[in-house]
Amino acid sequence: MKKADARRVTSDWADLCPEFTVWKPLRLLRRIGPVLQGITLDRSTSGERYYPTAHVHALTRDFPVVSLSLAHYLHQPVAAKEAVDVGRHAETFRAVAGRVEERSPLPLRRCPDIAEIVLAYRAAAAVAQRGRRTPEGIPELEDMVLVPAAAGERYLAEGSLDRVRQIADRWSKYEAPMGWTDTREWLVRLEERAGDPAGLAATVEEQIVRHGLAKVRAELDPGMMAP
Repeated sequence: MKKADARRVTSDWADLCPEFTVWKPLRLLRRIGPVLQGITLDRSTSGERYYPTAHVHALTRDFPVVSLSLAHYLHQPVAAKEAVDVGRHAETFRAVAGRVEERSPLPLRRCPDIAEIVLAYRAAAAVAQRGRRTPEGIPELEDMVLVPAAAGERYLAEGSLDRVRQIADRWSKYEAPMGWTDTREWLVRLEERAGDPAGLAATVEEQIVRHGLAKVRAELDPGMMAP
């Protein structure tokens, strides 16, 4: 894909989804308080096609890149992913965009609220944990607690914490989340972070600066989030 094609593709998607900001070529974002919702247009290896995907990224974690959490196609084979031929982009991308939104766990044509985002995280975590006695889906488990905590949605944060505790009770005592030697220590740290909205707000602000997000459309300003 040539630079001119990338600019055209990005511009057309931005026109189709005006509530999103062009963050980088082939990357569109909007911020919903402590969460980014994005549309990423991944080039194929040959550059002749691109694959649109809808995703979110929690700013409540210190992370070096904007991740593709809840990406609708992550567990699909390449053949099943929606692809757009660059040469036929103008004729086909609108139809593909409609199918991307249908598969997305969150709406794209309207802005989801924090409750919808938390429910999507919970659903993803439930799928990751299905039938397992080992820690899986840790980012989603943490995000479904810390995102509502940062947004001042205490009821949602507490409900998510209860779910995390229930899930952790089923894990083998010989297993712990990656980077931790004991599941209890991980839970205590998660509870501490959820109980520190000021600390979470500071992390969100740091991540906004780190990733150059100041100009990204914000639907809920961190300064307006409940303490």
